[in-house]
Amino acid sequence: MTDERGLAGKIALTAEAEGALVAVSNGDARVALNALELAADAAPPDPKGPAVIGLPDIREAMQRRSLLYDRAGDQHYDTISAFIKSVRGSDPDAALYWLMRMIDAGEDPMFIARRIVILAGEDIGLADPQALVIASAAQQATHLIGFPEGYFPLAEATVYLALAPKSDSLKRGLGELQKDLAETRADPVPLHLRNAPTPLMSKLGYGKDYKYAHDYEDHVAPDTSYLPESLKGRRYYEPTDLGAEAKLKMRLEDLRRSVRGKDRAPTGGTSGSRPASG
Repeated sequence: MTDERGLAGKIALTAEAEGALVAVSNGDARVALNALELAADAAPPDPKGPAVIGLPDIREAMQRRSLLYDRAGDQHYDTISAFIKSVRGSDPDAALYWLMRMIDAGEDPMFIARRIVILAGEDIGLADPQALVIASAAQQATHLIGFPEGYFPLAEATVYLALAPKSDSLKRGLGELQKDLAETRADPVPLHLRNAPTPLMSKLGYGKDYKYAHDYEDHVAPDTSYLPESLKGRRYYEPTDLGAEAKLKMRLEDLRRSVRGKDRAPTGGTSGSRPASG
């Protein structure tokens, strides 16, 4: 190296060190340069010429891989993306690999924990409600014990989420909700759903014809809508046939049939026997 800019002319790489540097950088010049600078800073100066950097120097530089893993750069986003897609794709082996890659590179463990909690809600949802419990517990455990032991709750949650049945029904439903909130008028709360703590409010129709659900068979009031009139009949949550959501789907279908059942009579008094408030 004869160029006087940067490290040129100041260091010399052995063949083994050069091969290791090429291998560990995976073709990323930025990673290679960062490792080379770390090794050069630690290499003792040689008054007779360039400091010689050998294989042990490169290995020592790579002990601090967190300095080579830019948390704001492409590696950060690409690796977490690979992790998320592996969990979503139900591949626990790949998910564990990318998890360990992030940990080994010095990623913030709480960032990983937060992503695991998000995964539980976004990609598994009610197909396995226990997933969110385990993910949240992993986040709390990691916060409590720190690293390196924090790897275990993160790994446990990763495997559980990867093997859990998947559902994005809540995500799709919330998307439809956001669309309706943005594109439809904000209708007032229907009168029968309003609280009526004063005689004046009752006179104005607040709570009128409200059907107290617990007065009816199965505790479901028939022929009742709880949405604004302009959105009556709109459906946002459509469960899948996977995991625990399959039972929720059957329950929801029964409920929707019950609400339409106009011949269902009160079983414990009349709907008018309950206060309109609450």
